[in-house]
Amino acid sequence: MNVICYGDSNTYGYDPRSWLGGRYDADSRWVDILAAETGWTVRNWGEPGQEIPPAAPALPAGTDRLILMLGGNDLLLGRSPEEAAARLEHLLSGFPLSPEQILLIAPPPMAPGEWVQDQRLIDASHAFARCCRDLAERLGIPFADAGRWHVCLAYDGVHFTEQGHRAFAAGLLEVLK
Repeated sequence: MNVICYGDSNTYGYDPRSWLGGRYDADSRWVDILAAETGWTVRNWGEPGQEIPPAAPALPAGTDRLILMLGGNDLLLGRSPEEAAARLEHLLSGFPLSPEQILLIAPPPMAPGEWVQDQRLIDASHAFARCCRDLAERLGIPFADAGRWHVCLAYDGVHFTEQGHRAFAAGLLEVLK
């Protein structure tokens, strides 16, 4: 199976302890754990700072599944959960895949930290998960809420710790069974 994991720094495997944009080791990144546990060909299309783009990128021929988790950076930049969900709907409509080939994941809610010092942002991240669930139901796309997977976040309140990546991978593998 050929899988694209499309997202932001948490998909990329960004290590927030690094000042130069470093990544966790492959054995600690959820995308690489997914590949190792399933034997699938998994491409990591995570990009630090990635917002929900205005158009869908072209997927390689033979893509069997798209796992998509975006929206955190949109909230950090001041978009409302509803605005981010509308952008997400537009993005999803541009992929040439059937609904059952896409898995939409709501990011875990943000927590108090260096990047998250306003309760409104935490509340918005919870509301965004509900918007993602509603969007997935409306579009008939499989959905998972990573907020249920006990993903540990780093000091910044946004990025996964190494343990958070492992918890995310375990939750995702359960959903994919």
